[in-house]
Amino acid sequence: MTPLPTMSATRFMLAIACGWLIGTLGGLIGLGGAEFRLPLLISLFGFAALSAVILNKAMSLIVVASALLFRSTAIPLEEVASHWPILLNLLSGSLLGAWFGAGWALRMKAQTLYRVLAALLMLIALVLLFGHSYQDSEPLLSGGLQLLAGIASGFGIGIVASLMGVAGGELLIPTLVLLFGADIKLAGSLSLAVSLPTMLVGFARYSRDSSFVVIRQHSAFVLAMAVGSLLGTWTGGHLLGMVSAGILMPLLALILMVSAVKVWRHP
Repeated sequence: MTPLPTMSATRFMLAIACGWLIGTLGGLIGLGGAEFRLPLLISLFGFAALSAVILNKAMSLIVVASALLFRSTAIPLEEVASHWPILLNLLSGSLLGAWFGAGWALRMKAQTLYRVLAALLMLIALVLLFGHSYQDSEPLLSGGLQLLAGIASGFGIGIVASLMGVAGGELLIPTLVLLFGADIKLAGSLSLAVSLPTMLVGFARYSRDSSFVVIRQHSAFVLAMAVGSLLGTWTGGHLLGMVSAGILMPLLALILMVSAVKVWRHP
């Protein structure tokens, strides 16, 4: 794979700025922010689909880990850990899904992967519009049915997370609220706790392929966007609860819809 030209100072600063914006969104709404980063990596920074997914996965790991810590000022880690049965239920499916999803991404033709990414971006936009409007609902299921539904949901989310290099919070949060009846703010932190090990499994699968070298080839770019993302997750964590979801979610959904169209049309 031929690396991009040496990164200029302008590109370096742009990577930091974009990382800050994406990290802020991640800390603010409990997502890794990778669904917004992926279209930028493809359309703004010019990475091919698979390279963009792998880079996205690397930076998402940093964002998710830091967002979980920064959100702990509002949602203590002890409270997150106390819900370990829910975490274990979802992880039992998501870890396997992450491994399979990464394998499929590595085998797809580039044009097919662009189309798949575009379709998933549109799906996530719809989830942001309709899946985050539920508050303090009763669990849809209980007992064995809830356990099976949690495993199946985790498996599907793990596949999507690996295919896109995202944390999967945009799908995990509605699942946690609807299936388990979790409070919406707690669901944001629980989603990050599920996302971190799920992403590590997908990352490990990608590392077995030669295309993983893109991280070394663009290490300065990864560092720049990671620094911006860390600053952003700190900002987003401190803004938690200060921005109305009724305004934020439709705006983010619109951004993703526009991004989906651009990725679909990518040559």
